[in-house]
This record gives sequence, C-alpha cells and structure tokens, in this order.
Amino acid sequence: MAANPQALLYSKTHEWTRIEGDEAVVGITDFAQESLGDITYVELPAVGDRLDVEKEFGSVESVKAASDLVSPVTGEVVAVNEALENAPEACNADPYGKGWLVRVKLAAKPEGLMDAAAYEAHCAAER
Repeated sequence: MAANPQALLYSKTHEWTRIEGDEAVVGITDFAQESLGDITYVELPAVGDRLDVEKEFGSVESVKAASDLVSPVTGEVVAVNEALENAPEACNADPYGKGWLVRVKLAAKPEGLMDAAAYEAHCAAER
C-alpha cells in the first residue's frame, strides 16, 4: 500500500482532498482502491452540480463491489476527470494523481477531515 501524502486531508469514508486556493480536488484513497480491487467503472457528477459534505456524489464499481462516493467538501463541481470514463483503472494505478475524481469550488472551509497520520490510524482500526 502506498503512503498517504502528507499534504492531503482525508475523510472517514476514504476520500482524499487537496485544497488549492478556493478549490478542492477530490479522489479516493489508496486504502479504498485496494479494498475495492480492480475498478471497472466510475460514476461522477456533472460540472455545475452541487456537492454537500457527507452526501453521496457518485459511485465506484469494481470486480468485487460497488461503493458510494461521499463528498468531503461542500461546493460546486467545476471539473470532472473525464479520462476515467475510458480508463477507470487510473483510480487503482495512481489514486493520488491521474485517478482524481472531481474539482470543486468550495462554498465553505472543509471541516472534520483528518491529516495523514490520523487517517492511517483510522485505516488500521478498520483492518
């Protein structure tokens, strides 16, 4: 399992968030992609959709299971990773890079997210 980047924030539902000014990039963590197995399909919201913290905004399907995506932030979707439509396996191969899901214009400062050390402890407790 890859190390969780220190610069990111993490949710209990295994999404990561990278804050870039007044926007956030969101993806699933290495723990999530490893738990799911080979990802075969990613359903994402449309540009312009509103995400609300702790609310479902899409799903990820794999050979093992389907899992809801839960937003770690509140705001408007300004970009989606369209490459995942034809290459959902990028979520497995590079969850913190090419496997990003959405970019969100933040409506509020994210709260209740964990740093890398707290997230690693959370994952250890789930094993």
